[in-house]
Amino acid sequence: MPAAVGDAIARHDWASTTCGCGRSADHLEDTLWHAAEGHPAAFHALEGHVFTRPRLWPPAPAVCAVLMAVWAAGPPRLATREALLRTLLALLTSEDDGTAYEAGLYGQCAAHVRAGLPQLTGPLAGRPGSASAAYADGIRDIIGLCA
Repeated sequence: MPAAVGDAIARHDWASTTCGCGRSADHLEDTLWHAAEGHPAAFHALEGHVFTRPRLWPPAPAVCAVLMAVWAAGPPRLATREALLRTLLALLTSEDDGTAYEAGLYGQCAAHVRAGLPQLTGPLAGRPGSASAAYADGIRDIIGLCA
């Protein structure tokens, strides 16, 4: 596990964040560790906790930051890369929380993705026509619309 991913997980106060399931988000740390270790099912397990179509939940920006750290570390397996990109796309196609007093959940997620956008164009994004490339293209298109 790259140190940058561990740092991204440790940077957030998961215990004081309310999860989409109604509990404290500290139980997401194990899921994020599994995701960082390359388990595709861990990415699917975030649904209902971080986002529920079409809504984002409070842990979304922190989770997005961790996912971008995982991507930057170069997930080893194709299935992991696809699951990660699909999760990022799901976050970016969910609705904001409507908070007028801060960046909002969506804006914070988009900022994390935008900061790592150059990394979504490299060889990890997959060959043209692959599912990974399609997810990466969708993410870049959405971020381009937000600019």
